[in-house]
Amino acid sequence: MRNIKLVFWGTLVLLSVLWAAADPSAFSLAGFFALRDAMTQYTGVIAIGCMSVAMILAVRPRRPERWLGGLDKMYRLHKWLGIGGLVFAVVHWLWTQGPKWAVGLGWLERPARGARPVLENPIEQFFMTLRGAAEGLGEWAFYAAVVLIALALIQRFPYRLFYKTHRWLAVSYLVLVFHTVVLTKFSYWLTPLGVALLLLLACGTAAAVIVLLRRVGAGRQVEGTISKLIYYPTLRVLEGEIEIPHGWPGHRAGQFAFVTSSEAEGAHPYTIASAWHDAERRLTFIAKELGDHTRTLKERLRIGQKATIEGPYGCFTFDDDCPRQIWVGGGIGITPFIARMKQIALRSNEEPGRSQPQAIDLFHTTTDYSEEAIAKLEADARAANVRLHVLHDLRHGLLTADRIRAEVPEWRDASIWFCGPPGFGAALRRDFAAHGLPVTQRFHQELFQMR
Repeated sequence: MRNIKLVFWGTLVLLSVLWAAADPSAFSLAGFFALRDAMTQYTGVIAIGCMSVAMILAVRPRRPERWLGGLDKMYRLHKWLGIGGLVFAVVHWLWTQGPKWAVGLGWLERPARGARPVLENPIEQFFMTLRGAAEGLGEWAFYAAVVLIALALIQRFPYRLFYKTHRWLAVSYLVLVFHTVVLTKFSYWLTPLGVALLLLLACGTAAAVIVLLRRVGAGRQVEGTISKLIYYPTLRVLEGEIEIPHGWPGHRAGQFAFVTSSEAEGAHPYTIASAWHDAERRLTFIAKELGDHTRTLKERLRIGQKATIEGPYGCFTFDDDCPRQIWVGGGIGITPFIARMKQIALRSNEEPGRSQPQAIDLFHTTTDYSEEAIAKLEADARAANVRLHVLHDLRHGLLTADRIRAEVPEWRDASIWFCGPPGFGAALRRDFAAHGLPVTQRFHQELFQMR
């Protein structure tokens, strides 16, 4: 989380500093309308800067992923930047339209305009002829972006519709790029701010084209066939196995992939619940009926059906040098830990003399209980030499940080790996931080919310 906060606030601060350096006269302006012109430029720069970085992250670039802590963190940053861009765009629109309303109501008096200076630069002259079109198109693109971003933030908005509508933000963005290039103060383009804007707009434009051509993640996609489907009615969970004959580069336990079983629904992210064995070439995914898409999987999927898998993604890969690890899987959040246990067991079978260097305690708390599923979990834990603690909420009560510390007296030497409901994870993190655990380094939580 620290790195995504750094990028978010760093983007705002850097663009603000570059704008201040490009237009120092903005701090000594006299009169409301001069201030309005400066604020219109400033808010426009910040808005399009946030939107550009968000658009770049939308194509899932590889290099920033590890530094940001995984694609889940990258998408959280994408969301923050989208909201930030929307807020500054609204303020930009208010600075543009508000004074016009005030003049119409007689609250402000528009200053007399003198003769326009003669423009000698042919590019600036050309931009001047496009101002009317840039203003009109930019306003409509702004309205479209407001609606599309608002829909993306409404969790009840069906994913299949979100998948289709969210792509159109790329069109709005391209129109806003035209709006920005034409209406940005021409003198800015010869400053470091202009260089930064050009770089952001160029990369953002390329990303928007990739989105519109549906080429996001194309280089990381492979084709597979569904070979097994098991439904656990008590848990409302579907376990599926996909055979991948070739192309999959392998993955580490804890990573996830985007799976497309229907073009109409688009790609959905699922944590991989299996270790990779090159001789078998199969991936296992587990989906709980939590939304409009997952509730229909058991009716729509069938053995022999083709599926596209894109990945792997994520940095929830259990990498640390602590002598002990504590795993907490809430509900369907048990999935990455299943994959890790299978990976440990597979490595032990391949290298019989090699022992697991860390002592591991796995806490699985669940509202729904299935004897069959828990039996499989217990078998995986025995094979990986993991100490398993299963807590059925109705029988054993809720899992708390105090309970974990009581079960694992050596918790101060451990790292904690959490996957489950965000509120539960946040509560555990606060509690362990209050008890002195350096949570920034040793509390790992996947933000498995992609919108």
